[in-house]
Amino acid sequence: MTTAADVTRELTVRTDDGAELAVTVLAPIGAAVPAGDVVLVHGWAHARRAWGTVADRLIRAGHRVVLYDQRGHGASTLGRTPVSVERLGADLAAVLGESAAREAVVVGHSGGGFAALAYAAAHPEAARLRGLVLLGTAAHGQDTPDSEVKMMGSGLFSRALARPGLGRKLLSSTMGKSADKWSREINRQLFSATVPRVRADFFRCTRGWDVRQALASVRIPAVVLHGEGDKVIDIELAKILADVLPAARFEAVPDAGHMLPLERPLLAVSAVAELAARRP
Repeated sequence: MTTAADVTRELTVRTDDGAELAVTVLAPIGAAVPAGDVVLVHGWAHARRAWGTVADRLIRAGHRVVLYDQRGHGASTLGRTPVSVERLGADLAAVLGESAAREAVVVGHSGGGFAALAYAAAHPEAARLRGLVLLGTAAHGQDTPDSEVKMMGSGLFSRALARPGLGRKLLSSTMGKSADKWSREINRQLFSATVPRVRADFFRCTRGWDVRQALASVRIPAVVLHGEGDKVIDIELAKILADVLPAARFEAVPDAGHMLPLERPLLAVSAVAELAARRP
């Protein structure tokens, strides 16, 4: 009988600026031939837990899955250098190396997508990547206003998030109208568990960030999925991202908001299968 200990390995990846990234590696279950590596990168104010359904379906489909808490989130520490999208791309590079991921499909949601794009832009011929699945993300246009950054770092906002009913209501705009209560509650718990300073620093760090020019030479196959009801990142920015990437296709997701890993996890699984099936 296969046990959790047989399929789960915990790592700590130490970056060059002293951050310690908490990483989980899940082996495929019952696969005679492994389907390939998948690396899951969560969005800001979330953590590895957001990928529960996605990770479960992927290991059952024969994939080796690597998922980690971005710096300052979950069980990972912040490190010495200021938060930047480029720094997060370097963190992804460290995780890919330490987890021995090869020809991986990287799945990035929201801020996790920013990290994946930063990595791809810095390594346009990245041998470690087989494809990109980009959920609710963009390559530019993320100039978070001062009022929102201030709210993210507010103790009052944190206290409100700690109250289940009120917290779900405050975050209702991040999810589509069809999202179930379970998904809304997981979203609230993840936001609530994130340190206010971390929320503020991350939401601030994309001001002026624009990686479109660098992505024009990235020929990694990509699938760009975006909720039609996403009120966090404009769907037009996702369409521009898909146009910029030479080997990308775009798909709008009806009746979905920003939190696609929770709202539409099986779409992410299908996109991975699509990319993994392509010949290297």
